[in-house]
Amino acid sequence: MSKNKLTYIDLFAGAGGLSEGFTREKFEAVAHVEMNAEACDTIRTRIAYHHLKTKNKLDLYYSYLKKEISREQLWDLIPKKRMESIIHSEISDKTINDIFRQIDKRINSKEVDVICGGPPCQAYSLVGRSRDPERMKNDQRNFLFKYYGAFLKKYKPKFFVFENVLGLLTAGNKKYFFEMLELFSDLGYSTDYSILNAEDYGVLQKRRRVIIIGRKGKLNFTFPELKKMENSFETKKDLFYDLPILKPGQAMDVAKYTKPINKYLSLTETRNGIDFTTQHITRNHNDRDLTIYSMAINKWLNGRERLKYCDIPKKIQTHKNTTAFLDRYKVVDPLGHCHTVVAHISKDGHYYIYPDKKQVRSISVREAARLQSFPDDFYFEGGRTASFKQIGNAVPPLMAQSIAKKLISII
Repeated sequence: MSKNKLTYIDLFAGAGGLSEGFTREKFEAVAHVEMNAEACDTIRTRIAYHHLKTKNKLDLYYSYLKKEISREQLWDLIPKKRMESIIHSEISDKTINDIFRQIDKRINSKEVDVICGGPPCQAYSLVGRSRDPERMKNDQRNFLFKYYGAFLKKYKPKFFVFENVLGLLTAGNKKYFFEMLELFSDLGYSTDYSILNAEDYGVLQKRRRVIIIGRKGKLNFTFPELKKMENSFETKKDLFYDLPILKPGQAMDVAKYTKPINKYLSLTETRNGIDFTTQHITRNHNDRDLTIYSMAINKWLNGRERLKYCDIPKKIQTHKNTTAFLDRYKVVDPLGHCHTVVAHISKDGHYYIYPDKKQVRSISVREAARLQSFPDDFYFEGGRTASFKQIGNAVPPLMAQSIAKKLISII
């Protein structure tokens, strides 16, 4: 571990959206703890990127993106100690002591400056509760914050950053939220929370999340004011405009840009100086879905109206319920910002239809990644479905970076 860099532990790390923001601000990772194998592989590949960047050897990373070298060859270039920061494990009573042991080997009595992360959100989400007859009351994920508290108790970081969905504020009639704050207080942290909108930090997506920040000590802590970014950019004109046209089911593992870099892609460092990106991959769609997608696109582009399920001709409807979940088909807004990208995008693309009559399809992996503000050289391991899931679950790196930048100034 470097003596001068601030350090952090990323819990429930996912693909590393929070980590990407903290790494950009020169924090050094003590550990990324994540139970999903594909997400752990994604973090390994991103660690390779950051390491090779510091060595001025990014050409080797680009060789991997172009499939000129294997993943194992790429990872072999990276010091073993850096790769050991990834702890592929569920956090539970059975595993937590072993996770502590692995982290203890890495810190060598050095203090941990920040712990960040957020438990899986399904138990707190409004959609999750609406689909569960028990309203998620018996879901053990409701109590994962207690493990988060165990890490605070052991490593006593100067600050922590806890991220979750808005449903956290109301789940269990606010029971879990208040239990959480009480636990953090008992552990010696003064906390405050805010609802952050990713749009305020340059993300072209309507994404609101609860962020709790805690500071070690009993002095009252007030949620800091984060630097915002003017964001009048448009999804299609500014974010998607330089990516090649795709047909349904088409996969461009390496995609050459069709237009020069613009203000948004430069300002946010979405494009990083190379002439290609990867994973411009979309699903195949049957004729029925393509017909419905065309209807949805026409309705949105011509009148900014959403297609309702009851408006679909009966001969192509697949179920008789025309009173609930009417907005199953949703077009990405080309003139504004996209609606929230969620992990369900991994199961179907109906909720994320590309906004163009010339490209009747759902959005690609790369387009989804851009909507979450991941840079174009960020590679998601595990294939198309795994990539979509990692992207939908992630914290947008631009928002994470704004939080990390503020914590540096305070520390």
